[in-house]
Amino acid sequence: MMLKIAVLGCGRIGRMHAENIAAHPRATLAGVFDIHRPAAVEVGSKLATTVFDAVDEVFSSTVVDAVLIATSTPTHADFIEKAVAAGKPILCEKPIDLSLERVQRCANTIGSTAVPIMLGFVRRFDPGHRAVRNAIQAGDIGDLHQVVITSRDPGMPPVAYAEASGGIFRDMTIHDFDMARFILGEEVTEVFSIGSRLVDPVLMERLGDYDTASVVLTTATGRQCIINNSRQAAYGYDQRVEALGTKGMVISENRRPNMTTLHRAEFTGQGAPLLNFFIDRYAEAFSTEISAFVDAIESGRPPEVGFEDGRQALILAEAAIKSAAEGRTVKTSEIG
Repeated sequence: MMLKIAVLGCGRIGRMHAENIAAHPRATLAGVFDIHRPAAVEVGSKLATTVFDAVDEVFSSTVVDAVLIATSTPTHADFIEKAVAAGKPILCEKPIDLSLERVQRCANTIGSTAVPIMLGFVRRFDPGHRAVRNAIQAGDIGDLHQVVITSRDPGMPPVAYAEASGGIFRDMTIHDFDMARFILGEEVTEVFSIGSRLVDPVLMERLGDYDTASVVLTTATGRQCIINNSRQAAYGYDQRVEALGTKGMVISENRRPNMTTLHRAEFTGQGAPLLNFFIDRYAEAFSTEISAFVDAIESGRPPEVGFEDGRQALILAEAAIKSAAEGRTVKTSEIG
């Protein structure tokens, strides 16, 4: 049977998800909804699917088996609660909410529900990043000591986005916090972070945010993860993961349109520019993410990355914010 998934939100991420679902061999697009109806009509017409007039119609519809939530962040927790009440499995884009208190209230509302809830930490499904984790688990690099995660955007986001994002740690680094937990294999106990305003100092000062950040995470056994972020990498979307162990190192490199390199007398190793947009860089991962969601529902097993992973990532974000503000190492036990 084809899993009938409705998509809430028809912005750039929602459109991409709707297209992936429509093309999936074991899923079908049951319909779309967006508070801005023209956006939903455009996607619905392109993909020949139902356009719902109201969001509650999605949750009450008998032709919708599951929902993918790609709406604005302040609606995520509300829609998770509605979907759980309707008994419909959920794939929700990160974060659950910008407020840890709201996330906890959502957790209290849904309780120990049996309804599958999957969080959209898509980088877990990148084949290169996953291969790093698999190599560690297989013992290929011995005992893990350090992880280094590089995540740099090609340019600043629009001002309106920056104003509503919740800041670099909740918006951008939160992906890296989840990746750190995924690869370290242990929970983080301490967080130290620093932030700078180097790309757009005036905007960052106004928002009380940073555009350049570094974070050091430490586990109870002493394993370390170093995260470095920038809102502006002139050479493209920079996404790398490196793990060091007692026997060696494993690296997940950047993606390019092709891996050809040109070698001449005046230079060596000239290659194509890095992919410049997250949807392009993680295209394969986004598709695999839908498969993982379908697999979880078909098998009856909990999704690999669930609600608690979203809560834990937000705890690390809050610890990083506190650390940068206070100039000290913050224990995660101080946050939640």
